[in-house]
Amino acid sequence: MSESLGSGPVPRPQTTLRHRLAELRGPASAPHPLDARALAALAANPGCRRRALLDGAGVDKAALASALGAPSGFGQSQFAFMRGHAFEAKVKADGGAELLRLLGVDDREDVRVPDLTAAGPQGRAARTALALREATEAGAEGAWTLLDHPMLALEVAGSPAYLEPDAVVVGPGGRWTVVEIKSFPMIDGSADAAKVGAAARQAAVYVLALERTARVTEGASVAHSVLLVCPKDFTNQPTGSVVDVRKQLSVTRRQLARLTRVEDIAAALPEGVSFDVAACSAEELTAAVEAVPHAYAPECLAACELAFHCRDRARAAGAVEALGRSVRGELGGLTTVGAVLAAARGEAGDPDDPAVAALRRAAALRAESLEEAAACR
Repeated sequence: MSESLGSGPVPRPQTTLRHRLAELRGPASAPHPLDARALAALAANPGCRRRALLDGAGVDKAALASALGAPSGFGQSQFAFMRGHAFEAKVKADGGAELLRLLGVDDREDVRVPDLTAAGPQGRAARTALALREATEAGAEGAWTLLDHPMLALEVAGSPAYLEPDAVVVGPGGRWTVVEIKSFPMIDGSADAAKVGAAARQAAVYVLALERTARVTEGASVAHSVLLVCPKDFTNQPTGSVVDVRKQLSVTRRQLARLTRVEDIAAALPEGVSFDVAACSAEELTAAVEAVPHAYAPECLAACELAFHCRDRARAAGAVEALGRSVRGELGGLTTVGAVLAAARGEAGDPDDPAVAALRRAAALRAESLEEAAACR
């Protein structure tokens, strides 16, 4: 039913959510757009309610971090940015000759490269959807299509997020494949695992957005592996590697489903909480941020604008999360550095707890080593 008897229209939950998120962001503040990097970072740390709420509300986290007195060091250096653009230009030069070579396409004269120009991100997304449909029809006849910087739309927390992969290739049979171009080297056929993992999470966001478009495109299918293009060894020669992103895709789906329920996080906030940088004092913003639980880990320093603030708070609280997720996992129910030290000294903790037993054994071995070292002096 769209109306309740005698009470007028019932507000739609999504409309209410948008209104609530706008209040948190600040009525005069435009929502900060989500991109693939931000969505990939969410997938990498799905337990962080703070980031989920702030990104869902479109809060400018860089401005918020500066207002909190912990400006972000997050971001790509100008040198890395220029190097990345130069390498991408090389990969796509001459109608994408190098890229097509990596795909095994011999005759690039038959490759279609549609014009995706349109007004604004919404127009570009619509133009891309049309180009993908046309490319799928051409693929049924054995043709290849290269979409250079297509614009994809993905609904996140009730609002459209516009995403721009480096390229999408539609091959014979109508199969859509994401191409991710990175400037870190691939040495002897392999690259830095952490960087490949970050690229895979980012590419998984593009794959998810493509799947939404493929559902309404007859004959289309989306590859769950992406082509990662990097410089070969210590040269600037492009080389490619196929990366399976099924695991990252599954995590991203779960995290986006969690974001659509971001109203549950917002509902738990105290009355009057606001992240409006223009209207709130530093003290008010600090209180607002602290009202939302976070899940800091050292990896956040490379992915989140609020990482310095969260790290300072985690250290001040003596939280073991500041030492890394692997350490946190090994310590079980010991959640603070003080509790860990007390357990190691035998002052607290259950002796039958494996973590406590391991700490006490380590402390005993350390004391024994120090005694031996002192005796040898």
